[in-house]
Amino acid sequence: MVYVEAQNLPSHIGIIMDGNGRWAQLRGRERVEGHREGSKAVRRVVRAARRLGIRALTLYAFSEQNWARPDLEVDALMQLLREFLLSERDDILDNGIRLNAIGNLGRLPAVVRTVLDPLRKDSAGHDEMTLTLALSYGGREEIANAARELAREVAAGARSAEDVDEQALHARMPSLAVGDPDLVIRTGGERRISNFLLYGLAYAELHFSDALWPDFAERDLYEAIASFQGRERRFGLVGKAAAPVLTEGEAAADEAAPRSEASATLLRLVG
Repeated sequence: MVYVEAQNLPSHIGIIMDGNGRWAQLRGRERVEGHREGSKAVRRVVRAARRLGIRALTLYAFSEQNWARPDLEVDALMQLLREFLLSERDDILDNGIRLNAIGNLGRLPAVVRTVLDPLRKDSAGHDEMTLTLALSYGGREEIANAARELAREVAAGARSAEDVDEQALHARMPSLAVGDPDLVIRTGGERRISNFLLYGLAYAELHFSDALWPDFAERDLYEAIASFQGRERRFGLVGKAAAPVLTEGEAAADEAAPRSEASATLLRLVG
């Protein structure tokens, strides 16, 4: 049984959905079949996050670097994305979910844009949860775009160089419009970030799951959130005071000293 606290949920969760291709290869199937099964995992996780009350969920669906994959695989991924958007349209609209997309969206083919753009528009007023799809997205590229915008403002005299600070960059990161990620999950057993939400990742808690994405279930999401809830987030500050560390002699003397139950000192013996 996995217990998740209702009062200490991450507001913004990002997920690097890794392992579709390996899932298929382990079963002697084409990689596209792994992506198709992965779309079912997306449905499961979106619905579970919505039920829990997660305010923002960002899914790394297609990176800027993924365009270098074989054309057949890219075409299949774009078709699966279109199918997902069509099949989930009613659920998104009926459950108060706002669909957003970040990345170099101009590179997406028309078959995707013709269903993505209307759904973004039709769900724009929803506020129960924001589902963001990172498409043709890269964290370095996002930072470079933000820096380029600020450089143009400085060159035009609309801003001084001294006013270019971390808040100014943050405000130009589309991925952070819903706030910095509190928890970033990567599936598939890999331990790297892969150019995802780099600027907002500064103080995010990281959780790495060995489950391949098509196998990632509600329980895996709950385990990641439970792990998050068991951590102390310090944001560079000093954490809670640790219990005093006493030698055996100090501990024995302390035990012999009179004390009330309410003022009893916590001990940790050093062997």
